[in-house]
Amino acid sequence: MSSLVVVKKSGKAVIAADSLTTFGRTKFGKKYQRNTEKILRFERSYIGIVGDAAHSNVFENIIEKYADDLGFNSRKHIFETYLHLHQILKDRFHLNPQVAEEVAYQSSQIDALIANEHGIFGMFEFREVHEFERFWAIGSGKAHALGAMYAVYDRIEDPEEIARIGILASCEFDNSCDQPIAVYSLPLVEDTGEEEEPQLSVLGRK
Repeated sequence: MSSLVVVKKSGKAVIAADSLTTFGRTKFGKKYQRNTEKILRFERSYIGIVGDAAHSNVFENIIEKYADDLGFNSRKHIFETYLHLHQILKDRFHLNPQVAEEVAYQSSQIDALIANEHGIFGMFEFREVHEFERFWAIGSGKAHALGAMYAVYDRIEDPEEIARIGILASCEFDNSCDQPIAVYSLPLVEDTGEEEEPQLSVLGRK
């Protein structure tokens, strides 16, 4: 598992993550692996993923092979993107979409946070998408990160520092998280108050 956070404040969107991978009770940290990055970049969006270690390889391949099908500029764009990617995950990457029988929808098995110039977002395994106004966290260190960021959000203006504090709290108290910390930020564009409708010519079908 991991700890991932997003923060929006002072005209910036920020995403941050820890760097530890675990295989059961075995830690696989920076000392033993070359690439500890949990945040991927697609155009002007940073995407952080938690869960199965294979997710990073899958999303790297999706960004390379299915760029024309990806859009992260709004909550609606992200939903359309994830809806389309669910079929790709099943057909190309052999996703197992099964969860408990009483659940209404197939699972895409991926939770992610997104930061870009339009805001901070989360997309979750049943393809629900949320836009956040202040901050959020996912992963095994979620509770520690949320508590730490809540405690300092109104007192610290720098969103990068708020994000670091959230991840540091996770690394301190969650045994599946560890430093070093990766932090990325970018300026927000002016919010018009209107969500742009997804264009199917951009989110095409293959």
